[in-house]
Amino acid sequence: MNTKPYIEKHKDRFINELIELLKIPSISADPAYKNDVIKTSEHIKKSLEDAGCDQVEICETPGYPIVYGEKIINPDLPTVLIYGHYDVQPPDPINLWDSPPFEPVIKKTELHPEGAIFARGACDDKGQMYMHVKALEYLTANNELPCNVKFMIEGEEEVGSESLGWFLENNREKLANDVILISDTGMISKEVPSITTGLRGLSYVEVEVTGPNRDLHSGLYGGAVANPINILCDMIAQLHDENNHITIPGFYDKVEELSKEERAEMAKAPFSQEDYNKALDIAQEHGEKGYTTNERNSIRPTLDVNGIWGGYTGEGAKTVIASKAYAKISMRLVPDQDWKEITDLFQKHFESIAPKSVKVKVSPHHGGTAYVTPIDSIGYQAASKAYEDTFGKTPIPQRSGGSIPIVALFEKELNSKSILMGFGLDSDAIHSPNEHFGIWNYLKGIETIPHFYKHFATMSK
Repeated sequence: MNTKPYIEKHKDRFINELIELLKIPSISADPAYKNDVIKTSEHIKKSLEDAGCDQVEICETPGYPIVYGEKIINPDLPTVLIYGHYDVQPPDPINLWDSPPFEPVIKKTELHPEGAIFARGACDDKGQMYMHVKALEYLTANNELPCNVKFMIEGEEEVGSESLGWFLENNREKLANDVILISDTGMISKEVPSITTGLRGLSYVEVEVTGPNRDLHSGLYGGAVANPINILCDMIAQLHDENNHITIPGFYDKVEELSKEERAEMAKAPFSQEDYNKALDIAQEHGEKGYTTNERNSIRPTLDVNGIWGGYTGEGAKTVIASKAYAKISMRLVPDQDWKEITDLFQKHFESIAPKSVKVKVSPHHGGTAYVTPIDSIGYQAASKAYEDTFGKTPIPQRSGGSIPIVALFEKELNSKSILMGFGLDSDAIHSPNEHFGIWNYLKGIETIPHFYKHFATMSK
């Protein structure tokens, strides 16, 4: 199998097609973009048809639609289910983008001398999802597809995949497969390929602290009435101790503790703390005492404030004690932690540390379970061989700090293992201003994915 000549011949078209997809602002979190999200699903449907799927449909759900496509060449052959998502994160803060988030531009960078596409969704997940569409095009155009392929591309991943569970329950037979392939993760570097073998779970909540029944003059009332913003900041500060250990009672009770041997294997991955700090422009790393940076962001649970607001934030001054203050808080979880249980523990603790001078409300948003995939499975071994074919070296198994809650759901509902073949880099700024995806990475994904099909079909015999 030689994918390079076909990719070289069609690479300009592959890039232009992705750019057109990135122009559509499919922001699932904002109802104002509903029509754009729907438009994107229709765009994906046509792309799958053009790539060679025999059957493609837009499946309605209680929320945004799921695009389903399939290419069944022989029911007796193994089937690979491709999962991805076409919705994107909100682009805020807009003023920090160097170019408009939905007007894709190609710029050369130090890491991407061949250029990178800058746009919201470039890496997460339109670019990585579209690699699979183009890989199928190659396989069908050259009559090299060695197994059956199904696609399930959803539009609610960035808001918790609320409709996906419903869709899985109602379409188990349609979605039946031997392995699930996902590209919504990254790799260590362009020189050091890796396969994600673990994902953290997630509990996401919003908190509201209410003081007086209206905004108050800070001169007339200051010092006599609780300031909800001050109180909220104090409560948040209490959620970690001096060792950056989370203080919620029971939070660590079910945390999986890795052995010294497992931690030693993790430490073999190339990593420079100096380069890490330099890339983020920080003077020193920060985190839970007793663990390395790579352990803190992958095998340990965390609690972070994702947003905080209240009072007056406009131009000039307004001397006011706000009636309310708010924060959004996410907790990344590790194997054996139940996100619903953790959400409940957080709510009880947060309410317990509130002074009587304020009222507290905790509103759970969404969550998901951590996931670890075995490296001795046929799916993982096929992926490893695919990277060896195109990178010339064996990929390193690596646990990720991110969350894809639906992976555990797939195993529960479809009884399938998921293989996480990501081609993004940590520097791609997903969920941040100036998100981008290297053209080299994009084309390398298209080159590598067909090799996975080849090895998986061979090893499944």
